[in-house]
Amino acid sequence: MSPTGTNDSGTNPPGPNPRTNAISRRHVLQLFGIAGVGVAGIGSLEACSPSSPNSNSGDSSKNANKEFHGAYPYQLPPKGHFNLAAGVTDGIQQQSPYLDLVYPSGGLYYWADKKWEWMMAESGTLDEANKTYTMKLRSGLTWSDGKPVTAKDVVSTFNLQWLMRQPPWTFLSDVTAKDDTTAVFTIGTPSTVLERYILRAPILPDSVYGEWATKAETMRKAKTSLDSAEGKQLNGDFQKFRPENPVVSGPFNFDAKNMTNAQMTLVKNDKGLFADKIGFSKVLLYNGETSDITPVVLNKDVDYATHGFAVATEKTLQSSGFRILRPPVYSGPALVFNYTAHPELSDPKVRQAIAYVLDRAENGTVALGDSGKPCKFMAGFSDIAVPDWISDADQKKLNAYEKDLAKATSLLQSAGWKQSGGKWMLPNGKPAAYDIKFPTEFADWNPAATNAADQLNKFGFNITKRGITFTQLNPDVLAGKFDFAIQTWGASNHPHPYFAFVQDLYTFNYVIAANSGGKGMNFPLKQTTSAGPIDLQAVVDKSAQGLNLDEQKKNVTAAAMAFNELLPIIPLWERYGNNPALEGTRVAKFPADDDPILKNAPYADNFVIMYMYQGKVAPV
Repeated sequence: MSPTGTNDSGTNPPGPNPRTNAISRRHVLQLFGIAGVGVAGIGSLEACSPSSPNSNSGDSSKNANKEFHGAYPYQLPPKGHFNLAAGVTDGIQQQSPYLDLVYPSGGLYYWADKKWEWMMAESGTLDEANKTYTMKLRSGLTWSDGKPVTAKDVVSTFNLQWLMRQPPWTFLSDVTAKDDTTAVFTIGTPSTVLERYILRAPILPDSVYGEWATKAETMRKAKTSLDSAEGKQLNGDFQKFRPENPVVSGPFNFDAKNMTNAQMTLVKNDKGLFADKIGFSKVLLYNGETSDITPVVLNKDVDYATHGFAVATEKTLQSSGFRILRPPVYSGPALVFNYTAHPELSDPKVRQAIAYVLDRAENGTVALGDSGKPCKFMAGFSDIAVPDWISDADQKKLNAYEKDLAKATSLLQSAGWKQSGGKWMLPNGKPAAYDIKFPTEFADWNPAATNAADQLNKFGFNITKRGITFTQLNPDVLAGKFDFAIQTWGASNHPHPYFAFVQDLYTFNYVIAANSGGKGMNFPLKQTTSAGPIDLQAVVDKSAQGLNLDEQKKNVTAAAMAFNELLPIIPLWERYGNNPALEGTRVAKFPADDDPILKNAPYADNFVIMYMYQGKVAPV
């Protein structure tokens, strides 16, 4: 399926994102995951206007047996676990949209309207002069164990983010509790993306994580490096922490004792946020990627799924009464290269040649039908957002890399490659032979990889297809155990190009792979382009810094131009959801096709979850 960002099912994920550092397409993030429909929402931090969830779910007694059926992959314990801190891998539903029902964040965001729906928070205020951002929690919030939710929980959450090298600390210098409901974030480097990092972080209970958070805070204030022996030890030990019996603040909690490999249940937590406004008493989630979920959906046991379904499956679903929702995902699959194992790929002419070989429109259609759209700009972030960030004149400078085998041949020859018997040979005389790894279970990435390999082989490469289980792909790429691989480009978690560039350049590169002891693709971020030398990490980081959008646009444009020329990874196509939605069985209705909320990325501020909180997605 690809539940992940570009993916089928759920999220892509991600680069490190405020929700998780686990790298998956969904989150894709993952980790940082996204490009938005307009100027990514946070532009004027002070101007975000809250909207209040409304209740039309009626008497809760009428909802006693009202179930919502969804689907999202998870791992059973002991591999799966309930340490849901950002950056810890294999947390159950950690990268899932359904986590927002269990551990809500400060707010959820309307991507088209560029405004916040306040959730755990009732307000967020930037004080530009004093370089602080203040998040005010709603009063009266409680954890499922009856203890009050306080600003101390927020402080602990962000100290753990520091420990796990999460991106908010690129911009923060401190976080403190002013009083029980007021958390104050001290800004070291002002940024329009910081508000989203703050408001979209699931708030975790200090009662469960406090010991670790305190150790992290002590280390942070002592300016102890996370690369020191002490820092590595605490980081590693915390990743092994396995809390039991989750303490939650959302309207649902895990039914941990009755989880199976086939399905799990979220049961109503009456103490949770807006629990009285949600008409469902239970959320049942089926486990698995697309191949597992397809028969369950076809049997109408699922009301809504974010997986990427095969073209034939989609047609069958439509004929059997499902609506197909097509929200933009702001990301997609890309070819990722191992520059350590194959230094010949370091020549950008080789990567440009590969881009010219591939018919990306064909690739997208084969993989995902109407939901696989070739990239027009090849800028490293969603085509939808490019006009908001890059001028018309600069857009015209971006190379679309439309299929051109003559250009591909010329580029490879200029890089010292030669043809022998219709096959390409490297400058050292060895065959251009590579494995391509892809997740067998992803119904969109699997055919995308297969089609790309077939096109390259027809051109004279020797590509061997290596389908592996989706749970093994990320670890292999992070450890550098691959030649070519399919991974996420772009980002589905945040409406700012910065997050897409983080996914493209950091997530499967040495920047983030260091968390697991690897180097990933090991693409150097100091490069030389036709415009001269560029430090991509510096430019990408600057693209999110400051509150001046014109300055940010300059850096976004510089990063996009460099990406377009260097092609450190090659985007194959941009994914739109093909999300089946079943109305009239358990759910009355889903958002209309023209509802602006369908501009929300389904793996970030999921429109079904947002409307469930408001009673607009309600039981029949």
